[in-house]
Amino acid sequence: MTLAAAGVTRTADGRLILDGVGITPPPGAVTGLLGPNGSGKSTLLRVLSGVLAPASGVVTLDGAPLGELRRRDVARRVAVVEQQADTLVELTVTDVVRLGRTPHRRAWTPLTAADERAVRDALERTGLAGHADRAWHTLSGGERQRAQIARALAQEPRELLLDEPTNHLDIQHQHDLLHLVGELEVTSVVALHDLNLAAMYCDHLVILRQGRVVAAGAPRQVLTEELIAAVYGVRASVTEPDGDGRPYVRVLGTLTRGTAPSR
Repeated sequence: MTLAAAGVTRTADGRLILDGVGITPPPGAVTGLLGPNGSGKSTLLRVLSGVLAPASGVVTLDGAPLGELRRRDVARRVAVVEQQADTLVELTVTDVVRLGRTPHRRAWTPLTAADERAVRDALERTGLAGHADRAWHTLSGGERQRAQIARALAQEPRELLLDEPTNHLDIQHQHDLLHLVGELEVTSVVALHDLNLAAMYCDHLVILRQGRVVAAGAPRQVLTEELIAAVYGVRASVTEPDGDGRPYVRVLGTLTRGTAPSR
């Protein structure tokens, strides 16, 4: 058992953002969180991390309600990579990655040898070892994203939540990143926009539309032409060119107004 949500509802400014969402990511697997802009992906990740509390429903970690656990205990287990991060403080890449060790240390204590090993390993795994001493503000958007992922890896989590981590990354680094996530022995939930990246690297998919889960399962089961039309409003062909059970989506065009299938 790991991180899960049941009947989760969340509102903002009187608007329903999540509507009775239930999600049970398979332990040790990569779950892709898909859906159009505004479908609730980022909000759901924040609720799963404990940053936001649900208006109703419950998020559990190993069966215990998240709200009943100490924040430090949750931080030792669950790492989060947001879409964007910035700082006005002069930090090096190594300084940023060292922040991942914070939940494992007492206040004002120096890093241990184990902490430094975790930081070095995270820098190497994300291809940033050569940038360790660079100032954060000199990094490109893609490099900053990789530094944030390195920080999360230095945390040595058992659950990893990533909000559109491939933003700002070129094609090579998109694939490198998702391959890395797939190699980790953690339970991962990653919000993505690219359906083909999700089909290639995710073991399990959850599709959100207007704050509700409309489909969940293996990519081959979930990514159908009918569902893509209903959720995204586009015509698509879905094939399996490699015969490996991983679907490939080719968008053919938008649906004519009024022809999108109803929810």
